[in-house]
Amino acid sequence: MREWFYLGKEWIESRFPAREFWEDHLVKYYAPKYLNFWYFFGSLAMLVFAIQVITGIFLTMNYKPTAGTAFASVEYIMRDVNWGWLIRYMHSTGASFFFIVIYLHMFRAFLYGSYQKPRELLWLFGVLLFVLLMAEAFMGYLLPWGQMSFWGAQVIISLFGAIPVIGSDLALWIRGDYVVADATLNRFFAFHVIAFPLLLIGLVVFHLIALHRVGSNNPDGIEIKEKKNEQGIPLDGIPFHPYFTLKDMLGAIVFLMIFSAVVFYYPEMGGWFLEKDNFIPADPLKTPEHITPLWYFTPFYAILRAVPDKFLGVMLMGAAIAVLFVVPWLDRSPVRSIRYRGPIYKIALAVFVICFVGLGYLGTVAATPAATIFSRIGTFIYFAFFLLMPIYTRLDKSKPLPDRVTK
Repeated sequence: MREWFYLGKEWIESRFPAREFWEDHLVKYYAPKYLNFWYFFGSLAMLVFAIQVITGIFLTMNYKPTAGTAFASVEYIMRDVNWGWLIRYMHSTGASFFFIVIYLHMFRAFLYGSYQKPRELLWLFGVLLFVLLMAEAFMGYLLPWGQMSFWGAQVIISLFGAIPVIGSDLALWIRGDYVVADATLNRFFAFHVIAFPLLLIGLVVFHLIALHRVGSNNPDGIEIKEKKNEQGIPLDGIPFHPYFTLKDMLGAIVFLMIFSAVVFYYPEMGGWFLEKDNFIPADPLKTPEHITPLWYFTPFYAILRAVPDKFLGVMLMGAAIAVLFVVPWLDRSPVRSIRYRGPIYKIALAVFVICFVGLGYLGTVAATPAATIFSRIGTFIYFAFFLLMPIYTRLDKSKPLPDRVTK
């Protein structure tokens, strides 16, 4: 029996390099010996993505993507399908947690300069993932066919109409009709369930390949590949497995405890994760009192509303996302980690974070004159952080780097 087992194992390994993959990317992949809790969020993003895919599959088994049946099918899932309420709340909560994890993961990059050479391509894949995730979330936002879903999609799609020459045709193509209707719901369902998940999976693979090519960054921002022993093993590196796989498991357990608490006890999060208007069927003849997107879009929505001209607002909102792609070439600091950067960058990053959170809040309130003024101030600070980065990162006085990775 044992001989047959080893023969079968040898037959599989000669045709499918599972063990080589395991060794190259886990056992023999050397990561820095010290990674703090900020490095949990990459693996947590994979965990939340898996939750979204699995719960999404179960939701599609009972969801009906037509204007006449979509809202009723969601209610059917919540009330009559066994554990349907749990699956739906896991999916809706998972969407918000996905963005929480992604925003913290991106913040980690700004803390430790994970976008600097040689990790520029790794950062570009990450920003592309962020953009696709926003598109995926927007497509899924329409599917419940509630009041806020319907009117939110109406507002966002109409923004494309502000683009000169092609705007009206582009908005018509996205909707599939002259108004948000059955055709819009069908194509958004197709994009949300098939097209964008496949693109996300592909980009995740590219992101991981790029990561394993250049290696993980660390809180000191020191390249561990530069100092190796006689066997070619980094002096400050340890195998990813079992050390960091176990550490990531601990992070996953803590995360799932928090995630479960929200799902079971506070899934709507006071309207931040699920708005009360979305529990009302879509009505094209009745506009909600205040139309706002979900919280993870609101910083960019506030930037859009900060400009009175619709076209300029759309361009500014697009620029707020596009500027992320050029960050590796804007940062001129000789060091990566915030541990060794000067006070200017630390102050600039702190102000940027406060500004981003403030814009997120301003995107949820009515566009009063006071809110518009604060939105314009926040927009100015947002772009100043990036556009002035080549100047203040070069002027900033950095500390000398240590020779080896520290704790």
